[in-house]
Amino acid sequence: MTELLAPRGELTLRTLAMPGDANPAGDIFGGWVMAQMDLASGIRAAERARGRVVTVAVKEMAFVSPVQIGDTMSIYTAVERVGRTSITLHIEAWAQRARYKAQERVTAGTFIMVALDEQGIPKAVPQK
Repeated sequence: MTELLAPRGELTLRTLAMPGDANPAGDIFGGWVMAQMDLASGIRAAERARGRVVTVAVKEMAFVSPVQIGDTMSIYTAVERVGRTSITLHIEAWAQRARYKAQERVTAGTFIMVALDEQGIPKAVPQK
């Protein structure tokens, strides 16, 4: 069980870990978890940028607990920094265990997104 008592950030995405997302051992692929985190960071960053964003970097990410079939994944996001064209977010993935009521943190990371215009060129992020 993680030492954190509560998630940091806003609940941005919830989804269910299904058998098709699992490896032969029954654990959910880490890449699937990262994809859910990327979706959530894109949602939050696009809201802040008021437009299209892309992921340019993922930093400081470590898995502390596996996700299993039937777990409900909750992805929390917090905007850490807004640059001229970039948005840095802290992302946490939490699993509500299917067989237990406990929720525990699975992983966390820093995602950096860049705002783009219609031609795919970096554009300034609005100042709020």
